[in-house]
Amino acid sequence: MLYYLSGFSDGGDFFNLFRYITFRAGGAFFTALFLSFLFGQPLIKWLKRKQKKGQPIRDDGPENHILQKAGTPTMGGVLILGTLMLSTLVWARWDIPYVWIILFVTVGFGFVGFTDDYMKVTRQTHAGFSSKARLGIGFAIALIASVWAAWVHPDDLTNMLAFPVFKDALWNMGFLFFPFAMIVIVGAANAVNLTDGLDGLAIMPVMIASGALGVIAYAVGRVDYSQYLDVHYVPGTGEILIFTSALIGGGLGFLWYNAPPAAVFMGDTGSLSLGGALGAIAVCTKHEIVLAIIGGLFVVEALSVIIQVLYFKQTGKRVFLMAPIHHHFEKLGWAESQIVIRFWIISLILALVGLATLKVR
Repeated sequence: MLYYLSGFSDGGDFFNLFRYITFRAGGAFFTALFLSFLFGQPLIKWLKRKQKKGQPIRDDGPENHILQKAGTPTMGGVLILGTLMLSTLVWARWDIPYVWIILFVTVGFGFVGFTDDYMKVTRQTHAGFSSKARLGIGFAIALIASVWAAWVHPDDLTNMLAFPVFKDALWNMGFLFFPFAMIVIVGAANAVNLTDGLDGLAIMPVMIASGALGVIAYAVGRVDYSQYLDVHYVPGTGEILIFTSALIGGGLGFLWYNAPPAAVFMGDTGSLSLGGALGAIAVCTKHEIVLAIIGGLFVVEALSVIIQVLYFKQTGKRVFLMAPIHHHFEKLGWAESQIVIRFWIISLILALVGLATLKVR
């Protein structure tokens, strides 16, 4: 919205700053961060009054969770979503469809997660939204987003899958692009959801992945950068940097309250929406494969659950002491802070590897 103030500029005054994506990205970051600090504490107090017993804690999980985390309210993802959406709308251009695609996915999965959290809290049970309904709605949201993205992509990139490292390597997937993109978006949403099991564990890797994808979006959205890096030019994606900057600002504000011991959990409201957003960004920027590298931690968390379930069904035994894999390390005796910080380090390393694919051609 503030971008349009640049129309009052003669090219050499303050209003001219609103033309620059980097300036507006900084504005989105600080706006989301400020709003998080402004509304964070009142929101947590309100959630505590409404939820009373807080988020139900798994009785089959690590024993210390029942003692340490009982009574902690959930749905803290509302804080991230609220600050993220408002900051993006204030600082982003409204004529760029990629911004609306990502906001659509974020809000859609946020609604699914909020409904799931609400059902769990009001019933005090782990059985919220049915898994079939949740997946069905998620795939419907992802289908709309993938068709929308294919429609606005340049003609030479429509329904194409771009491969990192290999210069100009494209695969015309045809209609297979839509189920592929749906799996990317829904898979990312659920992978982040599975990662959200310890205080601060999910939000920092989400911010790291968001930052890396924001850099990629900015690069592929500029003709000069895309030509220099030999990546496929996708006009308009640079505006996604506004969204990712707002996500980082809102995420940092949330982490202030989610740092151990957490005063609030993000819940499915936050994890599903933020994961879906990462998947949507990857689809919009044609970096779906790179997302698997940048978000490698989420991939491992999801795979640990899949392996555990399939192996148990076949043999009646478990590969891990508990899944997702962060609980396995808890069962081994690792401290929660030890797991969280080490996983953060892994996320940062993977993000840097993902960014390196921009230059390695």
